[in-house]
Amino acid sequence: MSASLPVDSQSLKRLLAERDPEFFATLARATASCGSFSEMVALSTFRKRAAKLGFQPASAATTLRLAMVGGCSLFPLGDLVQHCLETSAHGPRRRVELFTGAYDNYVSEIMTPDSSLYEFKPDLIFVIPSERQCKYSGTLFDSRDQQEAQARKTAADLLALCRMAQERSGAELLMANFRLPAEFDPGPYRGKSAASDWTFRKLVNLELGLSAPSSIQICDIEFLSSRYGTLLSSDHRGWFESKQPYALDFQVLVAREVSHIAGRLRGGPKKVVVLDLDNTLWGGVVGDDGLDGIEIGDTSPRGEAFKAFQAYLKSLGERGILLAVCSKNDHARAVEPFERHPEMVLRMKDFASFQANWEPKSENLRRIASELNLGLDSFVFVDDNPAEIEIVRQFVPEVETVLLGPDPSEYVRELQDGRYFEALNITREDAERVTQYQVEAQREQLLASSTDMPSYLRSLGMTAVITGFQSVDVPRIAQLINKSNQFNLTTRRRTELEVRSVIADPAYRGFTVRLSDRFGDHGLISVVICRIGGECMEVDTWLMSCRVLKRQVEEEVVNEMVRIALESGCTRLTGRYIPTAKNEMVSDLYPRMGFRVVSRTGTPASEGEVEYALVPGDYQKVETAIAVTLKSL
Repeated sequence: MSASLPVDSQSLKRLLAERDPEFFATLARATASCGSFSEMVALSTFRKRAAKLGFQPASAATTLRLAMVGGCSLFPLGDLVQHCLETSAHGPRRRVELFTGAYDNYVSEIMTPDSSLYEFKPDLIFVIPSERQCKYSGTLFDSRDQQEAQARKTAADLLALCRMAQERSGAELLMANFRLPAEFDPGPYRGKSAASDWTFRKLVNLELGLSAPSSIQICDIEFLSSRYGTLLSSDHRGWFESKQPYALDFQVLVAREVSHIAGRLRGGPKKVVVLDLDNTLWGGVVGDDGLDGIEIGDTSPRGEAFKAFQAYLKSLGERGILLAVCSKNDHARAVEPFERHPEMVLRMKDFASFQANWEPKSENLRRIASELNLGLDSFVFVDDNPAEIEIVRQFVPEVETVLLGPDPSEYVRELQDGRYFEALNITREDAERVTQYQVEAQREQLLASSTDMPSYLRSLGMTAVITGFQSVDVPRIAQLINKSNQFNLTTRRRTELEVRSVIADPAYRGFTVRLSDRFGDHGLISVVICRIGGECMEVDTWLMSCRVLKRQVEEEVVNEMVRIALESGCTRLTGRYIPTAKNEMVSDLYPRMGFRVVSRTGTPASEGEVEYALVPGDYQKVETAIAVTLKSL
């Protein structure tokens, strides 16, 4: 590994001396690309120097209280994690307040109710269990059932410890699993007995991953060390001299992984991958080479590589990532391979939007965003043409771009290593998303043929189920809370653990809305959280999928809010609109629903937080075209 900084240290010194905001972007890029401990320490020194000067990035408005406990020394790993979090190139940067537990005292710190860990009041706890204690305690001659039972118990005990930490702290929980030994001993027998350290740790890691609840995330040290090199990731001298958990350069990768997972806790993956066609999904130019002349399929190595890339993209669609096409092409020729070529993995039904014409790709990307009702910042655009990539970067900078290289065998890796589509949890609604967008096109056709909106709404045959928060829905509720930006009145984010706290708190009333019609099931499309205080009920969170706008779901939500307020003895129902760069579409929602302005921080002509109120007793229930069923409320 190179011992030099990935950027010129003199440039960082100059930017810092001039207090140029570009300093933080440069520091973030360098942190994301550096590959050695010495580089990371040097970059961390620049960050600390800036902090001493009172020079902070404008976006670092929130603070993350991070606690790290484990069966090892947590210095310098804690400093590396803090640096990666404070210089993250993805998502909002946050100031980090760091707590590090004592060496190998994590069990006591978690089990003691008044320990310094809980006094710290962490938002996130990172647990690194003792690697050297992850061993089978019996003999090589014990039965397989005995060996596997201990592996399951080891995993169960660790998860129980993590759940205890969560329950006592209210924090999110991240736990490291175990590296596999890199030594040959006991030779080929290592894979034949669960009593060997190698197989025992594999079993424990498997149990941890498969048994962890959705509120506990696993930092996959086994995968990271396998990718990096198991021998390189360990440092026996470092352990004996200072109880270091991993080799110093490997700690850089672990720190970046912790930062990545922490960023995902309150944000989701990209939602759409937009694809060029020629030399991206197949080899050659379909307009010039014709259907028979393009490379795709098992008849050549390049054709097989393009087919593998399509198979990977199809798997993204099955995980809920929308696929779209943005190509400079004659539309009829562009469609032809998907309809007629026998080796194509992707078909027209796999795409939520298909734009093939001769207009600028930047304009087509905006058209796709409008068609899908999604923000451009949720897009990843993939093309093999550097000129097209540069145009997109200039004219729609919100879109993440991926410039493919000349070798299609690398396309899957290039997209995977960008880590654009990683989700902490995948719900059933994700898997059905592509179908939902395709069915939406049928609804639009019906709307175009209807004479008026009321008759159109009645013809949909809509049914809704309004349900109080249930544990089974927590992953989807948290996902919507953290992903919804446009129809979101307050844009308050909550983790799964915080959603569970809402369920347990009698002061809160939360409910979801599921909608279906004669074309299909929209799934869970709206989340509402209300807080009751005395005679007032406040709408804390109200968000909804933009796919069901103007279907009278908004009216039914207010009907339900008022019903709950009256049932709870409240004489006042309030809500806030907190403007963001993306939620302008709901700026007038409360007035349209009959609320009146109580106060505002801005002026009618300028953006600002606005508080609204409604008297439940004076409210007249709105009749809609939706047949509503109330459940578990």
